[in-house]
Parts: sequence; C-alpha cells; structure tokens
Amino acid sequence: MKAMILAAGLGKRMRPLTDHCPKPLLPVAGKPLIVHHLERLAASGIREVVINVSYRAEQIIEALGDGNAHGVDIAWSREASPLETGGGIRQALSLLGEAPFLLVNGDVWCELDPRTLPPLGGDLAHLVLVDNPTHHPEGDFHLAATGRVQATGMPRLTFAGLSLIDPALVADQPSGEFPLAPLLREAMTAGRVGGTHYRGGWVDVGTPERLAELDRELARQRG
Repeated sequence: MKAMILAAGLGKRMRPLTDHCPKPLLPVAGKPLIVHHLERLAASGIREVVINVSYRAEQIIEALGDGNAHGVDIAWSREASPLETGGGIRQALSLLGEAPFLLVNGDVWCELDPRTLPPLGGDLAHLVLVDNPTHHPEGDFHLAATGRVQATGMPRLTFAGLSLIDPALVADQPSGEFPLAPLLREAMTAGRVGGTHYRGGWVDVGTPERLAELDRELARQRG
C-alpha cells in the first residue's frame, strides 16, 4: 500500500514559526514533524510515499530528497498554489495509482500503526477517529456501533487526520482546488465510510503552543 502525506498548506495557524520554515519541517523531539511520519510508515512496511507540496516546496524537497535516508521512496506532487485536500489528492492520482492508500495530514502526530486498520472492502474511506481534544470539544463525526461513520448523531469523535482512501472517491472530480469533506459526507450518506476509534497517542500539532507541548512530552518520555 502507498501513503500520501498532505504537506502543501500555508501553515497560517503556526505563524510566526512558519514565516521562514514550512510546517512539515518544524522540529519535534529533534527532527522535523514529517520525518516522524516517514519513519512510522517505513516501520509499518509502507515504502512508497507521495507528498504534495506548495508553500516553500523547495525547502521540503531539499530536506527530504528521495526519502531513502528515512526508509521510503518519495514521489513529489507540486502544486502551484494549494489545492485543498480533495484537489491535492486528485492531482496526485497518477502517482498513487488505483489501489486504496493511507492518507496522512502532515500536521498531526500519531502513534497509530497503519497495519491495524481493516481493508476498505466496498467502502470509499475508513477514518481514524479520536476522543475530542479540549480545543475541539464538539467533534466531527459519529461512529455508530455498526462501525459506520455518520455526519450526524451523538456522541461525536474527532477526525484524527489519518484515513484509508479509495481513489474513486475523487477520481470523477474535475482537477483544481476543492475540499475532501463534502465528498466524505456524501459517502457517509451512502453508507460507504467506516471508522476506527483510536485511543493511543495523538496530537493535532496546529499551533505553536501545541507543538511546544508535544516536544516537551516526547522529551519527557525519552527521559
């Protein structure tokens, strides 16, 4: 299975840290955030990784190269301007192929082993969901007892920024900028989105404060 890491965002919430450094390269526990993703993917047996880039793209490409130093082979999908999640995936389909792939938001930190996720079967997506963090108490979706993810319903969980995606979810969309969320909600209505409630280590590294908190916590764990 291939993976795609979303790394094309402007990192506005992380300013001023991202004024001169793209968000994926911000250091956590002594190495760039995106390197944690690459090492975890390699450890799980995923070697082929597609990364989309736009803001400060050359910095990211220069830092990671072909990925061999981290045990993966990187294919780069360059965006002249950020295409949002849906548009970014749509542009990268020629690199991803037709098989389901693991989609990873570049601005999360997560200990999930992708090998624990079930195959898609007839679904178009399988979302990893976590307990609602304090900064997002209302959550995103409902996970029914049947394992189906629903746009409505209680209780609600937060999308962790990791998912299995069937390329068919976006393949029929015109190229250009568009979000993924409306397509996911359509698939939910059709009963074609499953979910996993993950209870392990996860952080949405969306602000300088949460980045610093994660760095301190990992330093503490290392002793």
